[in-house]
Amino acid sequence: MGMDLDRKEHQDALNHPIWSALHTGHAHFAQGDNLARRYPADVSPLAAIREQSPEAYASLGELLGPDEAVVFFLDASPRLPHGWRLLQDFEMHQMICRKPSAVMEHSHAPDFSIGTLNASDIPQMRKLAEATEPGPFRKRTIEFGGYKGIRDGKHLVAMAGQRISLSGFTEVSAVCTYPEYRGRGYALALVSAVARTIFERGETPILGVRLDNSAAIRVYKKLGFTVRRNLHVVVLKKPL
Repeated sequence: MGMDLDRKEHQDALNHPIWSALHTGHAHFAQGDNLARRYPADVSPLAAIREQSPEAYASLGELLGPDEAVVFFLDASPRLPHGWRLLQDFEMHQMICRKPSAVMEHSHAPDFSIGTLNASDIPQMRKLAEATEPGPFRKRTIEFGGYKGIRDGKHLVAMAGQRISLSGFTEVSAVCTYPEYRGRGYALALVSAVARTIFERGETPILGVRLDNSAAIRVYKKLGFTVRRNLHVVVLKKPL
């Protein structure tokens, strides 16, 4: 019975990963109340509500600037109260890797090295993220931790890191490579390195990927990630 309850709790948490993170592993980032929570704007635009109710959306609205966009992960289509502005709504695969694969353990090619990124790398990290659009990367996003990169000389050309952290799970995120450096195995090596760090902490790696990003999906499946379910990625602004 206890195992069934644990499994149900994990399922519920993974179905609402941002909400779960802001109550567990990332509670120290959380702004808001028992209806709506968000990350600080200079860390991430991610936010969540307890349920899709007018009261929860109203609570979220109190946390947002007049024209500030916020990003949700929802397990169902958005049901917005009157006046809320829907900017984007698309589905992503939520993928999970339950154990390290053989490919993950031997993914690092000998012709490049992976380094740990820190605050001094933020300008190059933001430039890379702006050029490749893996998701918003703001001046404090590095506080999520676990960022690793590959350089060509002093030039950062690829990176990956961690993002939302909930009990037992951490998301691999910000996986990106400049177009002229793709096809060299950088993404596979970086995702492997970040995922191994998560496994070493006794946690399970998860990630999100757009349904139409077939190249990334192939890499993740090669590393042992499987599709758990689809979630809606929703970008909103509150009523004017």
